[in-house]
Amino acid sequence: MREFLVEITTSVPEGTSQDEIEERRAAEAVRARELAAAGHLARLWRPVGEKRSIGVWRAADERELHEKVLDTLPLRPWMTARVTALEPHPNDPGPA
Repeated sequence: MREFLVEITTSVPEGTSQDEIEERRAAEAVRARELAAAGHLARLWRPVGEKRSIGVWRAADERELHEKVLDTLPLRPWMTARVTALEPHPNDPGPA
């Protein structure tokens, strides 16, 4: 699988009920755990003081990343995502 750096910003549409927001956020947490267990979500961070997330996601290619991974997130209709394909760097100190 390839790795992708994905920066996600979520904007809740004006007028959305608090109940719907809470339901989608709860479903989002469940789906994130499922995607992590399946090996698609490797890491996820939230920059301090910001309402966006930065994550390392895995998929066969960018099409699969969008269609079978990101598009399955309950909050996806409210998200914008910037995707950057990654490749190993020769000086990466991490595991080979």
